[in-house]
Amino acid sequence: MTPPNITSEQDSDGTLVRIAGDMLTQSLETVENDFAAIRPSDGPVTLDLTDVEALDTGGAWLVADLAGRFTSKGATLQFKGVQPAHAALIDTVSHNIPDDPGKLPQPRGFTDWVEHIGQGTYGTWQDTLSILGFLGLTLDRLVRTLLRPWRLRRAALVTHMEETGFKALPIVALMGFLIGVVLAFQGATQLKQFGAEIFVVELISISILRELGILLTAIIVAGRSGSAFTASIGSMKVQEEIDAMRTLGLDPIEVLVIPRVLALLIMLPILGFVADMAGLFGGALMSWIDLGVSPGMFVTRLKENTDVWQLAVGLIKAPFFALVIGVIACWQAMQVRGSSQSVGQRTTASVVQSIFMVIAIDALFSIFFSQIGV
Repeated sequence: MTPPNITSEQDSDGTLVRIAGDMLTQSLETVENDFAAIRPSDGPVTLDLTDVEALDTGGAWLVADLAGRFTSKGATLQFKGVQPAHAALIDTVSHNIPDDPGKLPQPRGFTDWVEHIGQGTYGTWQDTLSILGFLGLTLDRLVRTLLRPWRLRRAALVTHMEETGFKALPIVALMGFLIGVVLAFQGATQLKQFGAEIFVVELISISILRELGILLTAIIVAGRSGSAFTASIGSMKVQEEIDAMRTLGLDPIEVLVIPRVLALLIMLPILGFVADMAGLFGGALMSWIDLGVSPGMFVTRLKENTDVWQLAVGLIKAPFFALVIGVIACWQAMQVRGSSQSVGQRTTASVVQSIFMVIAIDALFSIFFSQIGV
């Protein structure tokens, strides 16, 4: 490889610039300063490329930039000894150099910060209106499907029930079991100080049945199934399959969203119940091992001191959690624009928003049930 080289000389006929060697990107760093040091003149200029052996886009850009600096000063420019292929590449690069290279962003001040806050607030408001509209559209299609069940895509519903429900049973049951074990162990550690170990039964049952069982199950489903919904529908959006559905006269909400939301509405209460039972089993086992509370005594105190409403309070939340997870996941998928990167960003946003809304709704339910004395 011949190193690139550039020389410039002036005579009575004007300026002659000789460029030689291999003008390839990997070796241009040795001549970039030399190109920049050449001062444009307003007389006749000849660019001699006779000795240029190789030229790629990087080299063509340096030559085109140099030629542009000369012509901007009013110089008459001509090329000498340039190969046809090199001339075509230089011409292509010249036509694609932007006229305005742009300016570096100025340091952000207080006004820019306020503007950024305003834009973020307005964008959040627009997203809120959009997701509320999507929620209304989903509920409308859901009611229509319930009134006309023959329109329901049963195969898709069963498939999503299997994916979101049955395949999630092991992880949900394990999570519930471990939560019961942790509650029993931590509760025993504290209650031993007061000689009140027997109250660990109430601690476990009320905590798991009322709050932790369904809440943690919803969080797992949001991370597991909600992200899968966003990724699958978002990929279809990128590949324009949803536009194809509309062209064929199919409603994407009815075809894609309703089966997923219905599957969550059916399976999340079941998963929550499984988590509750696994949590009670784990708590009973740990109480037996650590505190000597026999399974019989555990069940007896469970029946005597834990109302069935504790279980009902937890399961009543399940359909609301399912609806929120399904709607947010599908809405985020519908916002995907044009690339796989957008799919990843929307999937992340789907999980974060779903978990946040699940916790917020759980807090509202806690306040509501506390106010009505349940």
